[in-house]
Amino acid sequence: MASNGEKGLIVSFGEMLIDFVPTESGVSLAEAPGFLKAPGGAPANVAIAVSRLGGRSAFVGKLGDDEFGHMLAGILRKNGVDDQGINFDTGARTALAFVTLRADGDREFMFYRNPSADMLLRPDELNLDLIRSAKVFHYGSISLIVEPCRSAHLKAMEVAKEAGALLSYDPNLREPLWPSKEEAKTQIMSIWDKAEIIKVSDVELEFLTGSNKIDDETALSLWHPNLKLLLVTLGEKGCLYYAKNFRGSVDPFHVNAVDTTGAGDSFVGALLNKIAEDQSILENEERLRKVLRFANACGAITTTKKGAIPALPSESEVNSFLEGK
Repeated sequence: MASNGEKGLIVSFGEMLIDFVPTESGVSLAEAPGFLKAPGGAPANVAIAVSRLGGRSAFVGKLGDDEFGHMLAGILRKNGVDDQGINFDTGARTALAFVTLRADGDREFMFYRNPSADMLLRPDELNLDLIRSAKVFHYGSISLIVEPCRSAHLKAMEVAKEAGALLSYDPNLREPLWPSKEEAKTQIMSIWDKAEIIKVSDVELEFLTGSNKIDDETALSLWHPNLKLLLVTLGEKGCLYYAKNFRGSVDPFHVNAVDTTGAGDSFVGALLNKIAEDQSILENEERLRKVLRFANACGAITTTKKGAIPALPSESEVNSFLEGK
């Protein structure tokens, strides 16, 4: 565990892939004249977001033993993320996703994973020492879709929890990857009551609750006794927060959004970075609101550039953005 003023380690578990982003927004994939390679994958984005903001992060996952896989591992290292949890698969490729950017900067995905290397991570390949050293262990739901990665995910969570890590969950719903909506909901909820911090988007809130209302009652239907903080991000409308003894909302920042990819991961990275420094933030509403304002700023800044990782801000960028508000 962190001591002597050293920042707590945030370990992100899951997928890292390459997003191919059209050079022109507002067109279909077929109409796109060309694509830019953008490294992505929500857990990897979170790891880099933490590191950019001056925190300590590590990534646990599997990449293809191919040019794209080694490029992604290099990007993690270059961004100061500990890569001791990365495995390479010689028989499967690194995952690819083609992302359509609508005119409003929102996205649709088409995935190439048949199977991709990240899906083949086995429990016996996990770097357990690295996982045990986490102050916060963060994950999504894409790693729950198929075996053996699902078993690796469950084992990693169990080991992190036993070692005293705070468990953080962002389901990061990608419907096209699941065999059915029912299976997606069942598996996403199968590990729900283990997490102590959960972040869902407004779209995920609707998917998981079956209600199109975004209000306290709907959000709190997802509450469970182990939770310390439930967050609902509302895109350009800010976020809602629910803790054991208080709840509220934090206003957004209005920017000219070019690409919303990675905005939620930037938000999560900022939040976890502050919590890894001091978990008592979770019990102090005034301080939590300040952290969420900072996280909202990170998310907003991320939408102003194309691609997730290139757009993730540094602490000085966020501070100067906030000074101008």
